[in-house]
Amino acid sequence: MREALRQSLIAGETAGARYALSMPRRVPMGLTGAQVGQHAGSSLEFKEHREYQPGDDLRRIDWSAYARSDRLNIKLYREEVTPHVDLLIDGSASMDLPDSRKAEGTLGAAASITAAATNSSYTHATYLAGEGCTPVLRGADAPTLWDHVDFTHAGSLAESMQQAPPSWRSQSIRVIISDLLFMSDPLAVLAPIAARASVLLVVQVLAQADVDPPQRGSVRLADSETGELREVFIDAGAQERYRAALAQHQENWSRAATQVGATMVTIVAERLLATWDMSPLIEAAVMRVP
Repeated sequence: MREALRQSLIAGETAGARYALSMPRRVPMGLTGAQVGQHAGSSLEFKEHREYQPGDDLRRIDWSAYARSDRLNIKLYREEVTPHVDLLIDGSASMDLPDSRKAEGTLGAAASITAAATNSSYTHATYLAGEGCTPVLRGADAPTLWDHVDFTHAGSLAESMQQAPPSWRSQSIRVIISDLLFMSDPLAVLAPIAARASVLLVVQVLAQADVDPPQRGSVRLADSETGELREVFIDAGAQERYRAALAQHQENWSRAATQVGATMVTIVAERLLATWDMSPLIEAAVMRVP
């Protein structure tokens, strides 16, 4: 792994060490099952009643309430959440744009979130989306020890997921870090990741060059993953269409994230690396000062 990426892991871990992961709500229990999710599950903490439906576990019927009301209701309990974070990093070539610090920002954000998770007593596993999703070498250790992380995959995160999804731990907190700049149905990508997850966090990392359209004039654009070249003329209208298309693309992902109960945060790599300001993650209630 090149030195600039190594340094971003070091700096990101240092920055994240000042925070704790703030999701989901912590309850005073032992480590295993010490977190509660937002859904009904099988812990001993009572959540609410719900009217009985065919197929419900008969052992959950509240017979005392039945004697009083002559109505069948079942008790719902908060689900237990394993205090574990599964983190998936998009290893496609678009994450390492020339003349940008996007790859550094990606690893810096990953290291920060992992350090905050460690402060909250979470274990973690790290995966890289390339030819399938594979564990990062030493990805369960501190980020500064991660190795063999590169951004050379000529495909999208969606394709990597289809080839071989990560070995997600059931009820883990799942974090995906990607620019999301690929053509796919966002809901089709996020729904399988959200399944059996306690929480899903989608972190979009963009380069400043992704946010700002090219300067006006004739430019040659190169697809970072296919190598395809295209000569285009950029004028004010093209710049405006680019901004509108990017905003619509982000809105599509944000809507899909909402549909599966995920939180989506966008980070610009160069801004993160300049200040290590965690405001986007703090404002999204992902991180907090312990």
